[in-house]
Amino acid sequence: MKNFHVVVIGGGVIGSAIAWELSKYKLNVSVFEKGTDVCSGTSKANSGVIHSGINSVPGSLKARFCVEGNKTMQSLSNQLGFSLKWTGKYVIAKNEDEIKILEKLKKTGEKNKVSGLEIYNGSKVKEPNINCVAGLWVPTAGIILPYEFTIALAENAAINDVNFFLETKVTGLKKKDNGFEIKTNNGIFRSDIVVNAAGLNCRNIVSMLEKPDFQVFPCRGEYLVLDKNYSNLISSMIYPVPDENLGVLGVHITPTIEGNILLGPSAEFIDDLDDKRTTKNMIKTLMCEAKKIIPKIPDEAVINAYSGIRCKITSPKEGGISDYKIKESMLNPGFISLVGIESPGLTATPAIAKEIVRMISKHVKLNAKNDFKTKKKHKRFNQLPTDKQEALIKKDRRWGRIVCRCEHIVEAEIIEALSNPLGARSLSAVKYRCRAGMGRCQGGFCTQHIVRIMEKEFKMDIKDMKLKSPNSNLFIRRNRELSK
Repeated sequence: MKNFHVVVIGGGVIGSAIAWELSKYKLNVSVFEKGTDVCSGTSKANSGVIHSGINSVPGSLKARFCVEGNKTMQSLSNQLGFSLKWTGKYVIAKNEDEIKILEKLKKTGEKNKVSGLEIYNGSKVKEPNINCVAGLWVPTAGIILPYEFTIALAENAAINDVNFFLETKVTGLKKKDNGFEIKTNNGIFRSDIVVNAAGLNCRNIVSMLEKPDFQVFPCRGEYLVLDKNYSNLISSMIYPVPDENLGVLGVHITPTIEGNILLGPSAEFIDDLDDKRTTKNMIKTLMCEAKKIIPKIPDEAVINAYSGIRCKITSPKEGGISDYKIKESMLNPGFISLVGIESPGLTATPAIAKEIVRMISKHVKLNAKNDFKTKKKHKRFNQLPTDKQEALIKKDRRWGRIVCRCEHIVEAEIIEALSNPLGARSLSAVKYRCRAGMGRCQGGFCTQHIVRIMEKEFKMDIKDMKLKSPNSNLFIRRNRELSK
């Protein structure tokens, strides 16, 4: 039985951030993630927005952590190398009644000490493709790639000796006199502290130890991805006034770091935590809602669709927005749960992670490491100047072999992605580390070449190759074997 000081259940952005903060200390820490890679759930399937704090109730945990996280994000980006762009955002009013909502949002933001908020009339909104009577300008809003952020946190935790157990599902928890016994599909472990950062599955984890005092109401949000050719439609994020009854921010239009534009998300309460379908009717609805903001969006601009599931702890009947629940169990001291971490959870992540470390420090003495390391993400090959590209190709010809034509990703970058410190080896692990497969053809050209690299360079059996989840095998056997 392996023993740890702290076990974090869940390798999403929250779990990875907690692991990274803990990796600064002389502790034996592990993360259990049931997927084939970190950021395999809700953490990657969102808008990638760094919020400012205009939608969070003053005095709430959401407001506190959102504002703190927003202020931390630039220094984190500088330290870890993930992309960050302060685009700002407009919340637009389509009529006079909606201007009152803008005024309310502005007051909320000011109470939360959000700076630079201004309400402009429609003629002064600096987005030529938008028609509105007024717009609330929020300069402290920005965008990141949520999967890049999560991976940067996790891989930096890993190089500082945090153990990541991928494809490891927690199936049981027991409180022992000196800690917790954790049963998984890959064996039994022991830990002094357990942090439940399981997202949508947080209630299932709690129920292994005690009766939960909350419910989870999964709410699916679908998105459309536009081709980069339409990146000039907007320069900042465009939001409608929020629907306070649903407790969501509505269908907004968001630029991305890489040049695509996102339309969404929808808001549909569902019964199945894993139902991540994208639906024909919702695709039509999203396009319809987006065209109310930008009529010029052509239908043929859409190249992909995806969905993520919010972890809501208020029912559809109750409506509204609930605050985060971050607490240590009174019945089982040392068991800390994070519940209902929905938007602005991505922004709040750095502040939440520090709060969890403070809670853990009450149980375990924290001694800082003298050899803490930082691995900064470097620029992609196609972003380097020509002389540096030539130098790399002279050293290794694999830097000169294009694998993904849409995103201009070379073979050496595929190899680097598959050589990650977490040991993730799925197609999605490659996709989210170097963007191979994210272009207009959505992997139609590069998939076969990535498979070849997996087999040749990493000696992987084709029957072990996965798309993105533990059960998403790409192949069952070779054609010659099938014909026998």
